[in-house]
Amino acid sequence: MRTHVRAIFDHALDAVRVDRAFDKHVGASRGVLRIGEDLYKLDQYSRIFVVGIGKAVHLMAAALAAQIGPVATGIVVAPPVSSGQVMGLRYFHGGHPVPNEESIRSAEAILKALPQLDSQALAIYLLSGGGSALCETPLDPSLTLDDIIETYHVLVHSGAPIAEVNAIRKHLSAVKGGRLAEAASRNHPQQVTIAISDVPSNALDALASGPTLPDNSFSIDCYRYAEKHNMVKDFPPKVRELFENKLLSETPKYDDPAFVNTRWHTIADNSTALVAAEEKARELGFIVAVDNSFDDQDFASTSDYLLGKLRSMQTQHPGKPVCLLSGGEVTVKVPSTHGVGGRNQHFVLDCAIKAASENICILSAGTDGIDGNSPAAGAIADGRTLSRYSLLGQSTSLGSVLTKFDSYTVLQQLEDTITTGPTGTNVRDVRVMLAW
Repeated sequence: MRTHVRAIFDHALDAVRVDRAFDKHVGASRGVLRIGEDLYKLDQYSRIFVVGIGKAVHLMAAALAAQIGPVATGIVVAPPVSSGQVMGLRYFHGGHPVPNEESIRSAEAILKALPQLDSQALAIYLLSGGGSALCETPLDPSLTLDDIIETYHVLVHSGAPIAEVNAIRKHLSAVKGGRLAEAASRNHPQQVTIAISDVPSNALDALASGPTLPDNSFSIDCYRYAEKHNMVKDFPPKVRELFENKLLSETPKYDDPAFVNTRWHTIADNSTALVAAEEKARELGFIVAVDNSFDDQDFASTSDYLLGKLRSMQTQHPGKPVCLLSGGEVTVKVPSTHGVGGRNQHFVLDCAIKAASENICILSAGTDGIDGNSPAAGAIADGRTLSRYSLLGQSTSLGSVLTKFDSYTVLQQLEDTITTGPTGTNVRDVRVMLAW
């Protein structure tokens, strides 16, 4: 089962490679760029300006350059890359999971460049997950980088779903929530976004906190989210004041003139990975079901639900191998004092406790190759994990390990972690659960 569960995940990961996504959805021939069903005659534009933000954008920029050649200039904000840079593009190495000085400088450079585009220009935005931290500058100039970092720490550790976290980020930022498109719209250039998405399919405006898309969230939502997750008391004083006095500025919505000449295309997302995973599982002989109904829910309630669904599949198909696939993310509230781990390893360990001695195998991993503050992408566990842990002679229970958010330490000892390194793509997490 461990061999099969890893093969299914690897097939899903291969399907969301940046080059595959571009080959399928983006192409150029005889000076015409095709993005989805839209066509752009490149020689009719006075300038082609590329803005890339996110973990996957170096490979996205390289794939775009391979299609259109060295005709574009622009700015890329990405983690440090080891494979060189795309000609004509200026690189910034922003911080993640919290912004750094390069995050601020990149945002300021983009906000300076976009208003210079005229009505004959084409702005191509490349967006992927991780962009929220990589490119950032506050809407309120009195906020410092330290204020932003402290706020991000509160948001990331709050246990709130990513859409709620990003709604708050948008309303504090000068680049998020459609404000890049707004900045570019002064002289009415054509704008188009190409996205590799790590957010729910119905919430594309949460991707990188939606710098080029109309925002579906409102400031009143932000106040409610902050109260629900008890964040305000932990915000730095200047941010706390904005929330306590209801001073957040509203983001541009669908009827804003900024979006008159804009288009958006998603070329890979979590569903792309799940379709490939289902294909591989069926090839291996499994009866397959896909269930995303607990997306962005607490890890413990999600594991209860998915294990119950898997056991139900066993009952419905006695003696036959079954596979339950699930995408998206689980939420984990990280304690102030914690060990090493991530939401995927946390979920897997919780399943291992609840499914002890059962003929079940579970994998959960991030398609970006990163899980929390650990070097792993995720982990694999099965019905023997609890008994194998007891043989290590540890005095700490697995329940205590979860409480301390130290899942990586244990799973690494058991050689159950999955380490891919940064994959260059990011379409959320994939969970594969097998039984027979």
